[in-house]
Amino acid sequence: MQDIIRGTIFIEDIELGMTRSLQKVITDGDIEMFAKVSTDHNPVHIDEEYAQNTMFKGRIAHGMLSAALISAVIGEQLPGHGTIYMAQNLKFLAPVRPGDTVHAQVTVTDIQPEKSRVKLDCVALWMAKTSSLAMQPLWPRRAHLHDLTYLALGFLRHLAHLARQCLCVLFETTNS
Repeated sequence: MQDIIRGTIFIEDIELGMTRSLQKVITDGDIEMFAKVSTDHNPVHIDEEYAQNTMFKGRIAHGMLSAALISAVIGEQLPGHGTIYMAQNLKFLAPVRPGDTVHAQVTVTDIQPEKSRVKLDCVALWMAKTSSLAMQPLWPRRAHLHDLTYLALGFLRHLAHLARQCLCVLFETTNS
């Protein structure tokens, strides 16, 4: 991880559009530790031979491992220490593999000083370890979460797009 400023930004000092981020290479060790801590030992995360026979054609990191990087930005940088999550919606759009770099970014979209609440727009982007392209977000269409067929087809189309582009939005989230 790169050097970041840690601490607290008090609600009186937060401004609309304020942004903080961090970047991390996801390692085999990270995935193994996350499996141990979360007790999620799904073989798609920890068993390469098993994972080769899945739609991912190899191991992938736990989605919540990447989401935890958003938590790190919120808890360490913006707003910082003392922050408590009230709500969060996640939508995972692409897998992260060992060796990929995840860039987590949080932006202030609404401030409610009377309630001591801040609404944040959050995004995690990844760049495949083999990509030499600059990191840019590709904004996919929003899927309807209740329509699993649509999600599966959209995900497969997205994977085909990834094979051509080597970078994408990992997930988007809004915290309130």
